[in-house]
Amino acid sequence: MNMYLLGSRMYVKCSRCYVALCLKEAQRCQSSAAPLEQADFLKGAPHRKHPGVTNLKTVRLPEQLQGAAQSVLKSAEVKSLTERAHKLSSFLWSRKRAIESSQLREKAILLEKKFLEQERDIHTDAIDHKLEARISKRVLSELRRTTYHRTPLRYDEDLGLVYMAARLAGGYAAVLRALNEIKKRDPLFVPYSLLDFGSGLGTCTWASHTLWGDSLKEYVCVDSSGDMNTLAEQLLRGSEVDNPVIKQVYFRQFLPVSPTVQFDLVIAAFSLSELTTLDERLNVIFTLWRKTNSYLVLVENGTKDGHQILMEARDIILKREEEVKHDLRRPSMFAPCTHELPCPKLIKQPVVPCNFTQFYYSLPLTRHQERQQEKFSYLIISRSAEEKAQKSEHWDMTRLIAQVHRRPRHVQCQLCCANGELKQLAVTARRHGKDMYRCARSSDWGDLLPMFHAEDDTNNDEMQ
Repeated sequence: MNMYLLGSRMYVKCSRCYVALCLKEAQRCQSSAAPLEQADFLKGAPHRKHPGVTNLKTVRLPEQLQGAAQSVLKSAEVKSLTERAHKLSSFLWSRKRAIESSQLREKAILLEKKFLEQERDIHTDAIDHKLEARISKRVLSELRRTTYHRTPLRYDEDLGLVYMAARLAGGYAAVLRALNEIKKRDPLFVPYSLLDFGSGLGTCTWASHTLWGDSLKEYVCVDSSGDMNTLAEQLLRGSEVDNPVIKQVYFRQFLPVSPTVQFDLVIAAFSLSELTTLDERLNVIFTLWRKTNSYLVLVENGTKDGHQILMEARDIILKREEEVKHDLRRPSMFAPCTHELPCPKLIKQPVVPCNFTQFYYSLPLTRHQERQQEKFSYLIISRSAEEKAQKSEHWDMTRLIAQVHRRPRHVQCQLCCANGELKQLAVTARRHGKDMYRCARSSDWGDLLPMFHAEDDTNNDEMQ
Protein backbone atom coordinates (compact mmCIF):
# COMPACT_ATOMS: atom_id res chain seq x y z
CA MET A 1 0.00 0.00 0.00
CA ASN A 2 1.53 3.33 -1.12
CA MET A 3 0.74 6.66 0.58
CA TYR A 4 1.36 10.18 -0.70
CA LEU A 5 0.67 13.76 0.40
CA LEU A 6 -1.34 16.32 -1.53
CA GLY A 7 -1.53 19.65 0.25
CA SER A 8 -2.36 18.87 3.89
CA ARG A 9 -4.19 15.60 3.13
CA MET A 10 -2.83 12.06 2.98
CA TYR A 11 -4.09 9.71 0.26
CA VAL A 12 -3.71 5.97 -0.22
CA LYS A 13 -3.43 4.11 -3.51
CA CYS A 14 -5.24 1.05 -2.17
CA SER A 15 -8.95 1.68 -2.91
CA ARG A 16 -10.24 -0.16 0.14
CA CYS A 17 -8.02 1.80 2.54
CA TYR A 18 -8.91 5.05 0.80
CA VAL A 19 -12.65 4.40 1.25
CA ALA A 20 -12.11 3.48 4.92
CA LEU A 21 -10.22 6.72 5.56
CA CYS A 22 -12.95 8.75 3.84
CA LEU A 23 -15.67 7.06 5.90
CA LYS A 24 -13.75 7.69 9.09
CA GLU A 25 -13.31 11.36 8.21
CA ALA A 26 -17.00 11.69 7.35
CA GLN A 27 -18.00 10.12 10.66
CA ARG A 28 -15.69 12.51 12.48
CA CYS A 29 -17.30 15.48 10.76
CA GLN A 30 -20.78 14.16 11.52
CA SER A 31 -19.99 13.58 15.21
CA SER A 32 -18.60 17.10 15.52
CA ALA A 33 -21.73 18.59 13.90
CA ALA A 34 -24.17 17.00 16.39
CA PRO A 35 -22.65 18.59 19.51
CA LEU A 36 -22.76 22.02 17.82
CA GLU A 37 -26.50 21.58 17.41
CA GLN A 38 -26.86 20.35 20.97
CA ALA A 39 -24.78 23.26 22.27
CA ASP A 40 -27.68 25.61 21.44
CA PHE A 41 -29.23 24.39 24.69
CA LEU A 42 -26.33 25.86 26.70
CA LYS A 43 -27.07 29.44 25.56
CA GLY A 44 -23.42 30.30 26.00
CA ALA A 45 -23.20 28.96 29.56
CA PRO A 46 -20.54 26.43 30.62
CA HIS A 47 -21.67 22.83 31.04
CA ARG A 48 -21.43 22.99 34.84
CA LYS A 49 -23.90 25.90 34.82
CA HIS A 50 -26.19 24.78 32.01
CA PRO A 51 -29.78 26.18 32.06
CA GLY A 52 -31.17 23.01 33.64
CA VAL A 53 -29.14 23.37 36.85
CA THR A 54 -31.58 24.57 39.53
CA ASN A 55 -30.00 23.12 42.67
CA LEU A 56 -28.46 25.33 45.31
CA LYS A 57 -25.34 24.85 47.36
CA THR A 58 -25.71 24.43 51.12
CA VAL A 59 -28.27 27.03 52.25
CA ARG A 60 -27.74 29.30 55.23
CA LEU A 61 -30.42 31.31 57.00
CA PRO A 62 -30.21 35.07 56.40
CA GLU A 63 -28.00 36.60 59.06
CA GLN A 64 -30.80 38.83 60.44
CA LEU A 65 -33.25 35.90 60.62
CA GLN A 66 -30.77 33.60 62.36
CA GLY A 67 -29.82 36.27 64.87
CA ALA A 68 -33.45 37.11 65.63
CA ALA A 69 -34.38 33.43 66.07
CA GLN A 70 -31.48 32.82 68.46
CA SER A 71 -32.42 35.91 70.46
CA VAL A 72 -36.11 34.89 70.73
CA LEU A 73 -35.25 31.32 71.79
CA LYS A 74 -32.67 32.50 74.31
CA SER A 75 -35.04 34.95 75.98
CA ALA A 76 -37.86 32.38 76.08
CA GLU A 77 -35.71 29.78 77.89
CA VAL A 78 -37.68 26.77 76.68
CA LYS A 79 -36.88 23.64 78.68
CA SER A 80 -35.43 20.60 76.83
CA LEU A 81 -35.61 22.57 73.58
CA THR A 82 -33.22 20.40 71.54
CA GLU A 83 -34.90 17.15 72.57
CA ARG A 84 -38.41 18.50 71.95
CA ALA A 85 -37.37 19.93 68.58
CA HIS A 86 -36.04 16.53 67.50
CA LYS A 87 -39.25 14.79 68.60
CA LEU A 88 -41.41 17.35 66.76
CA SER A 89 -39.40 16.92 63.54
CA SER A 90 -39.84 13.14 63.69
CA PHE A 91 -43.55 13.51 64.44
CA LEU A 92 -44.18 15.91 61.53
CA TRP A 93 -42.25 13.69 59.12
CA SER A 94 -44.17 10.53 60.06
CA ARG A 95 -47.55 12.28 60.16
CA LYS A 96 -50.17 11.02 57.69
CA ARG A 97 -53.42 12.33 56.28
CA ALA A 98 -56.58 11.55 58.20
CA ILE A 99 -58.65 8.79 56.60
CA GLU A 100 -61.69 10.09 54.72
CA SER A 101 -65.22 9.15 55.87
CA SER A 102 -65.91 7.40 52.55
CA GLN A 103 -62.77 5.28 52.92
CA LEU A 104 -63.74 4.41 56.48
CA ARG A 105 -67.18 3.26 55.36
CA GLU A 106 -65.69 1.09 52.59
CA LYS A 107 -63.28 -0.47 55.07
CA ALA A 108 -66.12 -1.17 57.53
CA ILE A 109 -68.21 -2.89 54.81
CA LEU A 110 -65.33 -5.16 53.83
CA LEU A 111 -64.67 -6.10 57.45
CA GLU A 112 -68.36 -6.83 58.02
CA LYS A 113 -68.45 -9.20 55.05
CA LYS A 114 -65.27 -10.91 56.20
CA PHE A 115 -66.51 -11.46 59.77
CA LEU A 116 -69.93 -12.60 58.57
CA GLU A 117 -68.35 -15.31 56.42
CA GLN A 118 -66.24 -16.45 59.36
CA GLU A 119 -69.30 -16.68 61.62
CA ARG A 120 -71.24 -18.67 59.03
CA ASP A 121 -68.40 -21.16 58.70
CA ILE A 122 -68.45 -21.73 62.47
CA HIS A 123 -72.23 -21.72 62.98
CA THR A 124 -73.60 -23.44 59.90
CA ASP A 125 -77.02 -24.55 61.22
CA ALA A 126 -77.73 -22.61 64.39
CA ILE A 127 -79.63 -19.34 64.28
CA ASP A 128 -77.75 -16.72 66.26
CA HIS A 129 -79.84 -13.68 67.17
CA LYS A 130 -76.82 -11.82 68.58
CA LEU A 131 -74.82 -12.22 65.38
CA GLU A 132 -75.35 -8.65 64.13
CA ALA A 133 -74.31 -7.07 67.43
CA ARG A 134 -71.24 -9.29 67.71
CA ILE A 135 -70.08 -8.47 64.18
CA SER A 136 -70.59 -4.73 64.71
CA LYS A 137 -68.48 -4.91 67.85
CA ARG A 138 -65.69 -6.75 66.02
CA VAL A 139 -65.78 -4.25 63.14
CA LEU A 140 -65.49 -1.26 65.50
CA SER A 141 -62.68 -2.91 67.41
CA GLU A 142 -60.74 -3.66 64.21
CA LEU A 143 -61.24 -0.13 62.88
CA ARG A 144 -59.88 1.36 66.11
CA ARG A 145 -56.87 -0.94 65.97
CA THR A 146 -55.92 -0.46 62.30
CA THR A 147 -57.03 3.10 61.47
CA TYR A 148 -54.50 5.92 61.71
CA HIS A 149 -55.63 8.48 64.28
CA ARG A 150 -54.37 11.92 63.34
CA THR A 151 -53.46 14.13 66.27
CA PRO A 152 -54.33 17.79 65.68
CA LEU A 153 -51.68 20.37 66.57
CA ARG A 154 -52.45 23.72 68.12
CA TYR A 155 -49.57 26.10 67.51
CA ASP A 156 -49.53 28.24 70.64
CA GLU A 157 -46.46 30.24 71.72
CA ASP A 158 -44.71 27.26 73.36
CA LEU A 159 -45.15 24.91 70.40
CA GLY A 160 -44.28 27.74 68.03
CA LEU A 161 -40.89 28.14 69.71
CA VAL A 162 -40.19 24.41 69.47
CA TYR A 163 -41.26 24.51 65.81
CA MET A 164 -38.84 27.39 65.25
CA ALA A 165 -35.95 25.33 66.58
CA ALA A 166 -37.03 22.25 64.63
CA ARG A 167 -38.16 23.55 61.23
CA LEU A 168 -37.09 27.15 60.59
CA ALA A 169 -33.87 26.33 58.71
CA GLY A 170 -35.15 23.24 56.87
CA GLY A 171 -38.38 24.92 55.80
CA TYR A 172 -36.49 27.98 54.55
CA ALA A 173 -34.09 25.79 52.54
CA ALA A 174 -36.91 23.84 50.83
CA VAL A 175 -38.87 26.97 49.88
CA LEU A 176 -35.75 28.78 48.66
CA ARG A 177 -34.84 25.80 46.46
CA ALA A 178 -38.34 25.72 44.91
CA LEU A 179 -38.43 29.48 44.31
CA ASN A 180 -34.90 29.47 42.88
CA GLU A 181 -36.18 27.42 39.96
CA ILE A 182 -38.52 30.27 39.00
CA LYS A 183 -35.68 32.77 39.41
CA LYS A 184 -33.34 30.67 37.24
CA ARG A 185 -35.73 29.64 34.48
CA ASP A 186 -37.83 32.83 34.28
CA PRO A 187 -35.41 35.72 34.84
CA LEU A 188 -37.97 38.20 33.47
CA PHE A 189 -40.40 37.42 36.31
CA VAL A 190 -40.42 40.39 38.69
CA PRO A 191 -43.06 39.87 41.41
CA TYR A 192 -44.65 42.82 43.16
CA SER A 193 -46.94 41.01 45.63
CA LEU A 194 -46.78 37.78 47.65
CA LEU A 195 -49.48 35.72 49.39
CA ASP A 196 -48.24 33.14 51.89
CA PHE A 197 -50.92 30.73 53.12
CA GLY A 198 -50.08 28.94 56.37
CA SER A 199 -47.20 31.38 56.79
CA GLY A 200 -46.10 30.09 60.21
CA LEU A 201 -42.79 31.74 61.07
CA GLY A 202 -42.63 33.64 57.77
CA THR A 203 -39.99 31.48 56.06
CA CYS A 204 -41.63 32.01 52.65
CA THR A 205 -41.46 35.77 53.13
CA TRP A 206 -37.75 35.56 53.95
CA ALA A 207 -37.01 33.21 51.03
CA SER A 208 -38.93 35.43 48.58
CA HIS A 209 -37.18 38.52 49.90
CA THR A 210 -33.81 36.81 49.39
CA LEU A 211 -34.55 36.35 45.67
CA TRP A 212 -36.79 39.33 44.81
CA GLY A 213 -36.31 41.81 47.65
CA ASP A 214 -35.89 44.73 45.24
CA SER A 215 -39.25 44.22 43.52
CA LEU A 216 -41.58 42.81 46.19
CA LYS A 217 -43.58 45.60 47.82
CA GLU A 218 -46.41 43.67 49.51
CA TYR A 219 -46.27 40.51 51.61
CA VAL A 220 -49.55 39.08 52.93
CA CYS A 221 -49.04 36.28 55.47
CA VAL A 222 -52.09 34.20 56.42
CA ASP A 223 -51.99 31.88 59.44
CA SER A 224 -54.84 30.85 61.72
CA SER A 225 -52.55 30.92 64.78
CA GLY A 226 -52.22 34.38 66.28
CA ASP A 227 -49.24 33.20 68.35
CA MET A 228 -47.35 32.12 65.22
CA ASN A 229 -48.05 35.49 63.60
CA THR A 230 -46.62 37.20 66.68
CA LEU A 231 -43.45 35.07 66.52
CA ALA A 232 -43.09 35.80 62.79
CA GLU A 233 -43.33 39.55 63.50
CA GLN A 234 -40.64 39.22 66.19
CA LEU A 235 -38.32 37.53 63.67
CA LEU A 236 -38.90 40.35 61.18
CA ARG A 237 -38.13 43.06 63.70
CA GLY A 238 -35.23 41.46 65.53
CA SER A 239 -33.56 43.98 67.77
CA GLU A 240 -34.99 46.89 65.75
CA VAL A 241 -38.52 47.04 67.13
CA ASP A 242 -39.61 50.00 64.98
CA ASN A 243 -37.60 49.11 61.88
CA PRO A 244 -38.36 45.58 60.53
CA VAL A 245 -35.88 43.97 58.15
CA ILE A 246 -38.65 43.37 55.58
CA LYS A 247 -41.25 46.12 55.28
CA GLN A 248 -44.85 46.02 54.01
CA VAL A 249 -45.55 42.63 55.64
CA TYR A 250 -49.17 42.20 56.69
CA PHE A 251 -50.40 39.37 58.92
CA ARG A 252 -53.92 37.96 58.79
CA GLN A 253 -55.71 34.94 60.20
CA PHE A 254 -57.99 34.50 57.17
CA LEU A 255 -57.56 34.64 53.41
CA PRO A 256 -58.60 37.89 51.65
CA VAL A 257 -62.32 37.77 50.86
CA SER A 258 -62.40 39.40 47.42
CA PRO A 259 -62.20 36.74 44.67
CA THR A 260 -60.68 39.18 42.16
CA VAL A 261 -57.65 40.20 44.27
CA GLN A 262 -54.59 38.41 42.86
CA PHE A 263 -50.94 38.16 43.86
CA ASP A 264 -47.95 37.67 41.56
CA LEU A 265 -46.62 34.86 43.76
CA VAL A 266 -48.77 32.57 45.93
CA ILE A 267 -47.08 30.06 48.26
CA ALA A 268 -48.36 27.36 50.61
CA ALA A 269 -45.49 25.55 52.34
CA PHE A 270 -46.15 22.60 54.67
CA SER A 271 -49.70 23.88 55.22
CA LEU A 272 -51.98 21.75 52.99
CA SER A 273 -51.00 18.70 55.06
CA GLU A 274 -52.30 20.50 58.17
CA LEU A 275 -55.84 20.49 56.73
CA THR A 276 -57.88 17.55 57.97
CA THR A 277 -60.08 16.51 55.02
CA LEU A 278 -59.82 16.35 51.25
CA ASP A 279 -62.69 18.83 50.86
CA GLU A 280 -60.85 21.37 53.00
CA ARG A 281 -57.69 20.96 50.93
CA LEU A 282 -59.52 21.28 47.62
CA ASN A 283 -61.37 24.43 48.74
CA VAL A 284 -58.09 26.04 49.79
CA ILE A 285 -56.37 24.96 46.55
CA PHE A 286 -59.12 26.51 44.42
CA THR A 287 -58.96 29.72 46.46
CA LEU A 288 -55.18 29.95 46.16
CA TRP A 289 -55.31 29.31 42.42
CA ARG A 290 -57.93 32.04 41.91
CA LYS A 291 -55.61 34.44 43.75
CA THR A 292 -52.60 33.49 41.61
CA ASN A 293 -51.55 35.98 38.96
CA SER A 294 -48.32 34.30 37.85
CA TYR A 295 -47.03 31.38 39.96
CA LEU A 296 -48.54 29.08 42.57
CA VAL A 297 -45.89 27.28 44.65
CA LEU A 298 -46.77 24.34 46.93
CA VAL A 299 -44.20 22.62 49.17
CA GLU A 300 -44.69 19.57 51.42
CA ASN A 301 -42.63 16.91 53.18
CA GLY A 302 -40.99 14.46 50.79
CA THR A 303 -43.14 11.55 51.99
CA LYS A 304 -45.79 9.51 50.19
CA ASP A 305 -48.54 11.57 51.77
CA GLY A 306 -46.81 14.85 50.99
CA HIS A 307 -46.33 13.88 47.34
CA GLN A 308 -49.92 12.62 46.99
CA ILE A 309 -51.32 15.85 48.45
CA LEU A 310 -49.45 17.80 45.79
CA MET A 311 -50.67 15.47 43.04
CA GLU A 312 -54.24 16.00 44.24
CA ALA A 313 -53.68 19.73 43.82
CA ARG A 314 -52.03 19.28 40.43
CA ASP A 315 -54.79 17.12 38.99
CA ILE A 316 -57.65 19.21 40.29
CA ILE A 317 -56.18 22.48 38.96
CA LEU A 318 -55.31 21.04 35.54
CA LYS A 319 -58.57 19.15 35.00
CA ARG A 320 -61.30 21.26 36.57
CA GLU A 321 -62.57 24.54 35.19
CA GLU A 322 -62.66 27.47 37.57
CA GLU A 323 -66.06 28.39 38.89
CA VAL A 324 -65.29 32.11 38.60
CA LYS A 325 -64.20 33.02 35.08
CA HIS A 326 -62.38 36.24 35.94
CA ASP A 327 -59.04 34.90 34.67
CA LEU A 328 -59.18 32.80 31.51
CA ARG A 329 -55.46 31.99 31.38
CA ARG A 330 -55.01 28.25 31.60
CA PRO A 331 -52.79 26.52 34.20
CA SER A 332 -49.45 25.26 32.95
CA MET A 333 -47.05 22.88 34.71
CA PHE A 334 -43.76 24.60 35.49
CA ALA A 335 -41.96 22.28 37.93
CA PRO A 336 -41.00 19.64 38.78
CA CYS A 337 -43.19 17.81 36.23
CA THR A 338 -42.12 18.12 32.60
CA HIS A 339 -45.58 17.10 31.37
CA GLU A 340 -49.26 17.27 32.30
CA LEU A 341 -49.89 13.52 32.15
CA PRO A 342 -50.64 11.32 35.20
CA CYS A 343 -47.69 11.06 37.59
CA PRO A 344 -45.80 7.87 36.64
CA LYS A 345 -44.57 7.45 40.22
CA LEU A 346 -48.17 7.02 41.43
CA ILE A 347 -48.90 4.46 38.71
CA LYS A 348 -45.79 2.38 39.30
CA GLN A 349 -45.91 -0.18 42.12
CA PRO A 350 -44.73 0.05 44.79
CA VAL A 351 -45.50 3.78 45.01
CA VAL A 352 -42.37 5.84 45.69
CA PRO A 353 -42.72 9.57 46.41
CA CYS A 354 -41.30 12.10 43.98
CA ASN A 355 -39.05 14.11 46.27
CA PHE A 356 -35.88 16.15 46.20
CA THR A 357 -33.14 17.16 48.63
CA GLN A 358 -31.48 20.36 49.73
CA PHE A 359 -28.53 20.71 52.09
CA TYR A 360 -28.66 23.46 54.71
CA TYR A 361 -27.05 24.59 57.94
CA SER A 362 -29.31 24.15 60.95
CA LEU A 363 -30.19 26.85 63.42
CA PRO A 364 -27.26 26.77 65.91
CA LEU A 365 -28.92 25.88 69.20
CA THR A 366 -25.50 24.96 70.59
CA ARG A 367 -21.99 26.01 69.62
CA HIS A 368 -21.96 23.72 66.61
CA GLN A 369 -23.94 24.34 63.42
CA GLU A 370 -24.76 21.07 61.68
CA ARG A 371 -25.02 20.52 57.94
CA GLN A 372 -28.31 18.71 57.36
CA GLN A 373 -30.43 17.56 54.45
CA GLU A 374 -34.05 18.52 53.83
CA LYS A 375 -36.13 16.07 51.77
CA PHE A 376 -39.20 17.71 50.28
CA SER A 377 -41.73 17.58 47.44
CA TYR A 378 -42.86 20.66 45.58
CA LEU A 379 -45.18 21.80 42.80
CA ILE A 380 -45.12 25.00 40.73
CA ILE A 381 -48.02 25.88 38.42
CA SER A 382 -48.04 29.01 36.28
CA ARG A 383 -50.72 30.92 34.47
CA SER A 384 -50.16 31.10 30.73
CA ALA A 385 -52.14 33.21 28.27
CA GLU A 386 -51.22 30.74 25.54
CA GLU A 387 -49.25 27.58 25.01
CA LYS A 388 -45.64 28.45 25.80
CA ALA A 389 -43.37 26.57 23.46
CA GLN A 390 -40.49 26.14 25.89
CA LYS A 391 -39.45 22.98 24.10
CA SER A 392 -36.87 23.32 21.37
CA GLU A 393 -37.29 21.52 18.11
CA HIS A 394 -34.11 19.62 18.98
CA TRP A 395 -34.76 18.48 22.57
CA ASP A 396 -37.24 17.90 25.39
CA MET A 397 -36.58 18.64 29.03
CA THR A 398 -36.45 15.76 31.50
CA ARG A 399 -36.23 15.86 35.30
CA LEU A 400 -33.59 13.96 37.26
CA ILE A 401 -35.64 12.24 39.98
CA ALA A 402 -32.90 10.34 41.81
CA GLN A 403 -29.25 10.61 42.72
CA VAL A 404 -26.97 10.83 39.68
CA HIS A 405 -24.27 8.14 39.57
CA ARG A 406 -21.13 9.27 37.74
CA ARG A 407 -19.14 6.33 36.38
CA PRO A 408 -16.07 6.10 34.12
CA ARG A 409 -17.18 7.18 30.62
CA HIS A 410 -20.91 7.14 31.46
CA VAL A 411 -23.47 8.72 33.81
CA GLN A 412 -26.42 6.75 35.19
CA CYS A 413 -29.56 8.89 35.34
CA GLN A 414 -33.14 8.24 36.37
CA LEU A 415 -35.43 10.60 34.46
CA CYS A 416 -39.05 11.67 34.31
CA CYS A 417 -39.56 12.35 30.61
CA ALA A 418 -41.82 14.70 28.69
CA ASN A 419 -43.91 11.75 27.47
CA GLY A 420 -44.93 10.94 31.06
CA GLU A 421 -42.66 7.92 31.43
CA LEU A 422 -39.83 7.06 33.81
CA LYS A 423 -36.56 6.16 32.15
CA GLN A 424 -33.20 4.93 33.39
CA LEU A 425 -30.47 6.02 31.04
CA ALA A 426 -26.72 5.56 30.80
CA VAL A 427 -25.53 8.79 29.17
CA THR A 428 -22.31 8.47 27.17
CA ALA A 429 -20.44 10.92 24.98
CA ARG A 430 -20.41 8.48 22.05
CA ARG A 431 -24.16 7.82 21.94
CA HIS A 432 -25.59 11.09 23.27
CA GLY A 433 -23.02 13.67 22.27
CA LYS A 434 -20.33 15.42 24.26
CA ASP A 435 -22.60 18.27 25.36
CA MET A 436 -25.34 16.11 26.86
CA TYR A 437 -22.74 13.89 28.51
CA ARG A 438 -20.97 16.83 30.14
CA CYS A 439 -24.31 18.36 31.19
CA ALA A 440 -25.26 15.04 32.81
CA ARG A 441 -21.98 14.89 34.73
CA SER A 442 -22.58 18.44 35.98
CA SER A 443 -26.20 17.80 37.02
CA ASP A 444 -27.67 16.44 40.21
CA TRP A 445 -30.91 15.14 41.67
CA GLY A 446 -33.67 17.65 40.88
CA ASP A 447 -32.01 19.36 37.93
CA LEU A 448 -33.37 19.40 34.38
CA LEU A 449 -31.53 17.56 31.61
CA PRO A 450 -32.09 17.91 27.85
CA MET A 451 -33.13 14.78 25.98
CA PHE A 452 -32.21 15.27 22.34
CA HIS A 453 -34.70 13.92 19.81
CA ALA A 454 -31.95 12.35 17.75
CA GLU A 455 -31.40 9.88 20.58
CA ASP A 456 -35.01 8.74 20.89
CA ASP A 457 -34.37 5.57 18.93
CA THR A 458 -31.30 4.62 20.97
CA ASN A 459 -33.18 2.14 23.12
CA ASN A 460 -30.15 0.06 23.89
CA ASP A 461 -29.01 2.77 26.33
CA GLU A 462 -31.81 1.92 28.73
CA MET A 463 -30.93 -0.14 31.78
CA GLN A 464 -33.38 -2.67 33.06
